[in-house]
Amino acid sequence: MNFLQRLFSQPKVEAESSRQAAGKSSDQGTNQGGGIGRLPPGLHVGKLSDIGRVRDRNEDSFYTFESLLQHNDGQEPFGLFIVADGMGGHQKGELASSLAVRTAAECILKNIYLSYLANKNSGTANRPINEVLIEAVESANQAVQEAVPDGGTTLTIAVVMGNSAYIAHVGDSRVYWFNQGNLKQITKDHSLVQRLVELGQETAEGALTHPQRNVLYRAIGQGTAMEVDIYVQHLPPGSSLLLCSDGLWGPVKNDKLREIMGASVTPQEVCDHLITMANKNGGEDNITAVMVSMGVES
Repeated sequence: MNFLQRLFSQPKVEAESSRQAAGKSSDQGTNQGGGIGRLPPGLHVGKLSDIGRVRDRNEDSFYTFESLLQHNDGQEPFGLFIVADGMGGHQKGELASSLAVRTAAECILKNIYLSYLANKNSGTANRPINEVLIEAVESANQAVQEAVPDGGTTLTIAVVMGNSAYIAHVGDSRVYWFNQGNLKQITKDHSLVQRLVELGQETAEGALTHPQRNVLYRAIGQGTAMEVDIYVQHLPPGSSLLLCSDGLWGPVKNDKLREIMGASVTPQEVCDHLITMANKNGGEDNITAVMVSMGVES
C-alpha cells in the first residue's frame, strides 16, 4: 500500500464529535510557558467537529496532517489543514464536503509534500504552492460535480511550510490569524450578505441575522468555472491560525474568539472551549474548528 493510500485508508478520527472527544485536550500536554503563544518549537494542532444542537447529521468535514521536513538548511514544519462545510441535505452535503476534502488533500500531498521529499536536498517542491492549491480546489470542484451533482460545499485550505501559511478559500468557512492578543480575519466570505455589506447596503451586525446569511455566490460543486481566493500569511513564532465553519464564527463573536485564544494553554483547549460556547449560544449549525499554533524557540 503506497503512502497516499495509507493516509486515506485510516479511520476518520478527525470527524469525532466533541461529546466523544471530551477531555482529550489533556493528551496534547500542558504548557507552563504562558498559553498558545509560548508553546515549544514546532506545530501544535487542535481539532474538533460537532453536530450542534439542531441538525440531525454533521455535514462538516476536516483534515489535518503535520510533519517535519529535513533539508540542507535544517528542519522546518509542514502542515496541511482543511475545513469544508457541506450543503444539499439528505447526505449530499456530507458526501460533498468529505469528497472535496479528500480530493484536495490527495492533490496537495502528492504535488507539494511528496515532491518536496523527492527534492529534499534542494528543500523545494517542483511546482509553486499557490498553483497546486488552485489545482486542488478545481479538482475538488470537478469531483463533487460528478459524484454529488445536487450537493455543494465550502472549502478552506491552509498549507504551512516554515513560517508561512498558504491559504486557498471558497465559500464562507473562515481562517483567522491570532498573535499576541491581536485577531485578524484573513478570508472573505463568498456570501450574498457579505456582498451587501461591501456595497454598503447592510451592516456587519445586521448580516449576522439576515434571512439570506447562508446563501453563497461561490461554492464547490456549484459551477464549472471556479475562482479561488489565495492568501499568504506570515506565521511568526507564537502566532496561530484558526480554520472554522460558520457554525462557529456565527454564534461566537470576534471578542470571544480573541478572549478564548488568549486564555487557553493548547490549541486543543481552544477548540474545545470554542465549540462548547457555540453550542451554548444555540448550536444551530454543525461546528468545526482546527487550530494551528507555531511554537517558539525558547
